[in-house]
Amino acid sequence: NTLAIIPIISTLYHPRSTEAATKYFLTQAAASAMILFSSMINAWNTGTWDITQMSYTPSNILLSLALALKLGLAPAHFWLPEVLQGSTLLTAFIITTWQKLAPMSLIYLTMNNLPSAILLMLGLTSSTIGGWSGLNQTQTRKIMAYSSIAHLGWMATIASIMSNIMIMNLVVYLMMTTALFTSLICSKSKTIQDTATTWTTSPTLTIIMMLTLLSLGGLPPLTGFVPKWLVLEELIMQNLIPMATAMAMSALLSLFFYLRLTYNTTLTLPPNTLQMKFKWRFKPIMPFMMVTLSTLTIFMLPLTPLILL
Repeated sequence: NTLAIIPIISTLYHPRSTEAATKYFLTQAAASAMILFSSMINAWNTGTWDITQMSYTPSNILLSLALALKLGLAPAHFWLPEVLQGSTLLTAFIITTWQKLAPMSLIYLTMNNLPSAILLMLGLTSSTIGGWSGLNQTQTRKIMAYSSIAHLGWMATIASIMSNIMIMNLVVYLMMTTALFTSLICSKSKTIQDTATTWTTSPTLTIIMMLTLLSLGGLPPLTGFVPKWLVLEELIMQNLIPMATAMAMSALLSLFFYLRLTYNTTLTLPPNTLQMKFKWRFKPIMPFMMVTLSTLTIFMLPLTPLILL
């Protein structure tokens, strides 16, 4: 998986893309080595090589940290924004969606053995740092990187408590991120300034992008409200009220930069004066996947009872 994505990151031959590919390779190689080392320590002490049956505590702690590094959970998150910034929008989309499936499946398989306290702390740290660090960003790829870190924090928080909510959270995250990245690719928006002139290419695309951003922020009645609501409800049922309060407060940090992007996208329309050049009015190509996923990203909240069943 890692070796396959490196040529894709290096497609545009540029020092930034070469640096991004190198950082990605070194990070993933180190995380994979840590996973193998944790398995070896467990086999040495217990005699079993099955990674889903690890009972040696130091091995489980090392495995948790390795998966955090592989996913980009804070405090091992510094590589993710830099790698995304050195990649194209399409490559950044692949890294934040498809590349998260393997580590998340490992968490799902080993969550009974992973220390709950470490997962909760990783989740809270990721949600807070993901929201805090995204406040001063101007590049959409870095904003999406910190958005990914924050959402992965919510998944790590609930992983040791209820796996079904984690899976649903992952599916909704993949859906929303895919919808937003396809919108950014269609509008060629690499910076916040670019989003301010999206309406010149397609007003429909502008509205879709605005609603997708609000859904990522977790505002009702949009789909993104569902996973946050269920995670907070489950934390309160487990009597982790301070944790639920801290997670809810950290979500407000992420919501701020989503609202800032929304303001630039939809509220800088005429007769307001803009300080940037308009884009050429080419006919936008709106893929069927983007339309479908955007619809699900916006209107899936009424289906929540069916999902829970």
